[in-house]
Amino acid sequence: MINTHDSFITIKKQIILMKNNLKSIIAILFFILAICPGKALSQTKNSDTVTNIVFTSDAHFGITRANFMGTVNVPGATVNAALVNEINTLARIALPQDGGVSSGKVTGGIDYLIEGGDIANRMEVPIQSAAASWDQFADIYMHKLHLTAHNGKPATLLMIPGNHDISNAIGYAKLMKPATDPTSMVQIYNLMLKPQVPMTNEKYDYAKDKINYSFNLKGIHMMFITLWPDSAERIWMQKDLDTVASSTPVIMFTHDEPTSESKHFTNPLPPHNMTVENKFQNLLEENYKEGDTAGKGTHATDIEQRGFVRFLKAHPNIKAYFHGNTNFNEFYTYKGPDNDVSLNVFRVDSPMKGEISAKDETKLSFLLISLNTANQTLTVRECLWNTKPNDPNAPIIFGQSETISLSVK
Repeated sequence: MINTHDSFITIKKQIILMKNNLKSIIAILFFILAICPGKALSQTKNSDTVTNIVFTSDAHFGITRANFMGTVNVPGATVNAALVNEINTLARIALPQDGGVSSGKVTGGIDYLIEGGDIANRMEVPIQSAAASWDQFADIYMHKLHLTAHNGKPATLLMIPGNHDISNAIGYAKLMKPATDPTSMVQIYNLMLKPQVPMTNEKYDYAKDKINYSFNLKGIHMMFITLWPDSAERIWMQKDLDTVASSTPVIMFTHDEPTSESKHFTNPLPPHNMTVENKFQNLLEENYKEGDTAGKGTHATDIEQRGFVRFLKAHPNIKAYFHGNTNFNEFYTYKGPDNDVSLNVFRVDSPMKGEISAKDETKLSFLLISLNTANQTLTVRECLWNTKPNDPNAPIIFGQSETISLSVK
């Protein structure tokens, strides 16, 4: 016969023992927190204040690299797949002890990947169509990119168009086949602007369907514009900045460097046509002012730049400018044609058409942008991703780095 009294006593002892064990566990946890509070809380604090962004540009699907990893004439799809494979390893790599944001820590979450334009190469015969290039880009950058943000969700892909994407949409002086194909522009438009009624190739009109957008990232305003801040783009930029406090730092992403290229402007002579002789590509709405043919040299766009400089002076909260187009790693200060402005600029390499890396593949790189939104500090690091072409398992090596303050005085 079961003795209920003895059973009750046994259960009571077990409950008391469990309570004592629980108190011991809690005491141990508090002891750990007491001796190393910074370590216990660092992961949460870091994920709350730091945003990591990968920036690359000029993927140029449709062309080949002369040499890559021991092979010649390597298609853009192969090279970009190798780049994305390396980017996928970034979260596990320790950052250098360079005094910048998250210095010495494991990179951790990658919140955004930004592609700076020229997804498709211009369709000059025999280059493939923009549609074919877009399909390859989507397969690699959307389906084979496996980055996780700090919030545990997949990293967000952001894009802006490049001059080749635009030329494919509007036409070009030299023969292209097909003559126009706006696929990459339309796809970027739909993905970034998210219209209620998706844009189609048939309805796309570059004159009015620019790809401009922005968002606020924990007190930092992120601005993305089409190609270059010419007089037409600055109308949209002004309206956008009217919604932002003058004390809010602004970071710009666009395709062209601050000096742009004269051939990207519109032919000033009616009927404003593009010819092989005048070299204009009519990519920017602003008419070229220095002459009736596209100029060359460092001062070929001085007049156009002065308009941009006036805009920068009116908006000193624009603190950083990121671009591709003429591709090599460079961190520099844009002074304007009259040396009367100062803007932090970061130029990124191309996996296909890097000015230096096209000849020396060990110099292939992309940028890691680490943004501390709490103290408004930005660190940009060069990520060399192919330093040992014969070793596909070689890790990313960090090259140049620079840290700037985004605080608006």
